[in-house]
Amino acid sequence: MKATTKPAKVTAKSAAQPIDADLPIIHVNGQMLPKSKAMVSVYDHGLLYGDGIFEGIRVYQGKIFKCKQHMDRLYHCADQIRLKIPVSRERMIEIQRECIKANNATDGYIRLVVTRGFGTLGLDPRRCPTAGVICIMDQIRLFPKEAYEAGMRVIVARRPKTPIACLDPRIKSLNYLNNILAKCEAIDFGCDEVIMLNLNGEVTEGSGDNIFIVKDGQLFTPPSDAGILEGVTRGFVMRDLAPMFGLNCTQKTLTLDDVLTADEVFLTGTAAEIIGVTQIDQHDGKGNITKSTRISSSEGPITKTLRLKFREIATGNNVPEE
Repeated sequence: MKATTKPAKVTAKSAAQPIDADLPIIHVNGQMLPKSKAMVSVYDHGLLYGDGIFEGIRVYQGKIFKCKQHMDRLYHCADQIRLKIPVSRERMIEIQRECIKANNATDGYIRLVVTRGFGTLGLDPRRCPTAGVICIMDQIRLFPKEAYEAGMRVIVARRPKTPIACLDPRIKSLNYLNNILAKCEAIDFGCDEVIMLNLNGEVTEGSGDNIFIVKDGQLFTPPSDAGILEGVTRGFVMRDLAPMFGLNCTQKTLTLDDVLTADEVFLTGTAAEIIGVTQIDQHDGKGNITKSTRISSSEGPITKTLRLKFREIATGNNVPEE
């Protein structure tokens, strides 16, 4: 009889456990836990309803970049959704530093999450007595390394930005489905990012970044009332980097045509940092590209100047935490 070989049995445990299952060490509701044990309740309203807030924060040279501004936004957003954070600002900063130390990190990315907490199978936030606090210290890379010099292609999303009156995009909530569905449009066309418009057809932001244009040597970016998140990196470009080079930066309502006719276009974000856009495509919602606009052949000169200065600061000895 011909011998047969049975396929190896794959157990749930062997399939699910990655080699680095214990890293990073994560803060979950007062405990420092290995990645494999860092869990929240299935009754947490952050999971059930996207009820909560978060911050994405960069760590450079062991310093928490723009820590104060991130804490200002976190606690302001908590107030906006009537969420009481169970720890003080000082303790929240300590938690981040403990995660940096526990993971031996000098550079990386902190994801700070505050959920409504453990509750019941109903929307009522009163049934969640204590908010949950999670701090993850890990690494992140949104775009290929080569895209930072070559620039990237993006697509204009047909899905509009959630109106301010419905859910203000200035609140960095756990409810990111609007952004995710726009991102799916980019993925459908082989892109990594989109440009989102509001219901008036005005430019707002990307799915996870703010947008700037350069026109005649000046910077322009949409105002917050267009329906954007007031990004920390966006603010750093406006208030710190641009003045270093004598660049005037204006918050102005931008049409899609303003962006398509710009000399340069770039995106900013905590995870993205600063990255140029070289081509913007539009589609008909049926799988067809209807228009392609070439902004530049590669990263523009002003974009490059700002990006390199940002990297100089991020890799230097005086990383700003204020």
